[in-house]
Amino acid sequence: MPSPVDTAAADDSAPSQGAPDSVEVRGGLSLRRLAPLLVLVIGIGLFFAFGLHHHYTFEWLQENHAELVDFVSRSWFLAALIYVLVYAGTTTLSLPSCSFLTLAGGFLFGPVLGTVLTVVAATGGAFLLFTIAKSALGEPLHARVRRRVKARAFRRIEAGFQENALSYLLFLRLVPIFPFFVVNLLPAFLDVRPRIYLVGTFLGIIPGTLVYAVVGSGLGKIFASGESFSLDSVFSPEIIAGLAALGLLSMIPIVYKRWRKRAA
Repeated sequence: MPSPVDTAAADDSAPSQGAPDSVEVRGGLSLRRLAPLLVLVIGIGLFFAFGLHHHYTFEWLQENHAELVDFVSRSWFLAALIYVLVYAGTTTLSLPSCSFLTLAGGFLFGPVLGTVLTVVAATGGAFLLFTIAKSALGEPLHARVRRRVKARAFRRIEAGFQENALSYLLFLRLVPIFPFFVVNLLPAFLDVRPRIYLVGTFLGIIPGTLVYAVVGSGLGKIFASGESFSLDSVFSPEIIAGLAALGLLSMIPIVYKRWRKRAA
């Protein structure tokens, strides 16, 4: 028969039931769930602290374009791998440099391979950001917004994503008026399934990426002539109209479903 001392020692050594496995903070969040977000914040801080943003300019690209082209010609696979990792990291950190990198990809790898590498890298980086945001803030933030926001616009967006998430996501990706990082994050708070997010992101960014890559493939002539380049010259009214038309086409399933409901 165990003594009271042995029983007390056993009770002290046994793990307490119901003890939290992480420190909980306000709003149902925990430090363990917030840890990936903290890593992202630290990564953004280090990016600017070490001055890496100075390499994300057309001036830097023009000054070093000969060395970069030579490196790609000698070790294109390694160059492509580095490009994909840098692009994916930039997307995950939501740095405002994806447009520049897409043009640089077209310049270094050509319009076709540049588009392929960029779409793969952007999709991977966006999905990583989506996963982090969804696991860390998705459910708590979604619940808080539902309690506090009573606007019909938000309710309609939420209902639209729940009804046909792929079409809505394709529309947001195709029409070049929504910030890339906003479209990366928004579905995480609207309970979009990961598979739908992957497919919608991969397909939705192809047209815009191709436009940037084609323009980027012509940067060599601009650098050789010494002319200046601006992002404002990438999207002409015709290109914007074409991408907007593709966005409207992606909404056809939604319009058709609503028409069927009214006709029934």
